[in-house]
Amino acid sequence: MEQSALAGRIALVTGAGQGIGEAVTRALVAQGARVAAVDATEDGVKALETEYGTEKVTHYTADVSDSRAVEAVFEEVERTAGPLDILVNVAGVLRTSPVVEITDEDWKRTFDVNSTGVFNTSRAAARRMSERRSGCIVTVGSNAAGVPRTSMAAYAASKAAATMFTKCLGLELARSGVRCNVVSPGSTDTAMQRSLWSGDEPPAGVIDGDPGSYRVGIPLGRIAEPSDIADAVLFLVSDRARHITMHDLYVDGGATLRA
Repeated sequence: MEQSALAGRIALVTGAGQGIGEAVTRALVAQGARVAAVDATEDGVKALETEYGTEKVTHYTADVSDSRAVEAVFEEVERTAGPLDILVNVAGVLRTSPVVEITDEDWKRTFDVNSTGVFNTSRAAARRMSERRSGCIVTVGSNAAGVPRTSMAAYAASKAAATMFTKCLGLELARSGVRCNVVSPGSTDTAMQRSLWSGDEPPAGVIDGDPGSYRVGIPLGRIAEPSDIADAVLFLVSDRARHITMHDLYVDGGATLRA
């Protein structure tokens, strides 16, 4: 992809302060886009703004589960930067627990961010993009949305909801020319992933599989880097994917053995 492939386009990335969201932000800037970097905490997105300068990255602090806060961010972005061309939903939380031990708060918070957050931002983007008959939305989901995982019921269910919502939105917006797609990572080297480890390296069961938890390993023999996911997002928001919508692109090293 040419370094200026997205020159002049305005993008908004949620969960931009670390991990996949940060990698997506950096990748978009590298392709010439101007990015509104949104996160619930300020440190990471403010650091990106300082690094790149406000002409390339502007930081916003907002909880995507708060629809009013989301709408305020969208209004400010379009007022100061211009019409939004790209939305990438990355913000997410992971709280693991067997179903019988999940607390009401953990279940609610997981859906508030992973599902309702995607609804809030996508609705705000869709209202604007559909009127202009241009734009694209990418939701970063999870391969857990397509295969059961022990102790991950809340996370998997919330990602499945976000995935189907994005596809339905894509169907509704298709005639306006707005494209909506999903990128579904597997295990990726992020702070969220490392919170599941006891050391610096992934447990053998992540790479080789764990029959005790009914988990298949990763055929390619490694976990993803955040940049692997960002590259998939870049493709889907680019003109090279202009005839792709309602697609769910798995980036998991073959872990789901998906047909």
